[in-house]
Amino acid sequence: MSVATYVDGEGAQAGTVSLPDEIFDVEPNVPVMHAVVKAHLAAIRAGTHSTKTRAEVRGGGRKPWRQKGTGRARHGSIREPQWVGGGVAHGPKPRDYAFSLTKKTRALALKGALSDRAREGSIVVVDLPAFEAPKTKRAVELLEMWGASGKVLIVTGHRDPAEHIDTWKSFRNLPNVLMVQGPTTYRVLAADVVVLTREALQQITKSDVEFETAAAAPEAAPEATAPEDESPEVFSEAEAGEAE
Repeated sequence: MSVATYVDGEGAQAGTVSLPDEIFDVEPNVPVMHAVVKAHLAAIRAGTHSTKTRAEVRGGGRKPWRQKGTGRARHGSIREPQWVGGGVAHGPKPRDYAFSLTKKTRALALKGALSDRAREGSIVVVDLPAFEAPKTKRAVELLEMWGASGKVLIVTGHRDPAEHIDTWKSFRNLPNVLMVQGPTTYRVLAADVVVLTREALQQITKSDVEFETAAAAPEAAPEATAPEDESPEVFSEAEAGEAE
């Protein structure tokens, strides 16, 4: 079973949390993850590219010269694709590049991505403290306490971001930090460290997760001393021989 570090609201390491094997210990299926990442990148494409055909280019309504007798090639319009300033043949038009995948495919890819980060020890579970006002300096301090460096993905699990707007504003100024409500395969793979809140972890696992708090080190037991009236037995060589 995978184990992640648990950090409390004060930023101190308070123990560990056991991650379910059915989500965080799955063998990554690379072709499935590739398909999901490809679908994600295709869905965010604008697809607004456009070129004009010969019917959309202005001008060229008159035949440039007569059909026969000039010794030149026949043409019907100066806006044909082979002419400078003419239309584009088979050029791109606005389109939607998105394509759908099944829920099972997306779920399997996300499990593989989370499992890969869990094996690397790059998942941290935290209690995200509340921000009374937006403060980027405090956000940087929290990242240092969490041990999150590089590209960081923070999954809050909050249903309504407006309720935690100050927290979102505190982290959004950091260039390498992305705060989202729920994880996706592409975002998990693109991040070096994945920070999960309690709410996010419960939403992913759809169950309560056991947190193991760090127990205090037991006090050393005092050394046993012999009573004053009882002294250790000492045998002489002769007595030792008789005892044998």
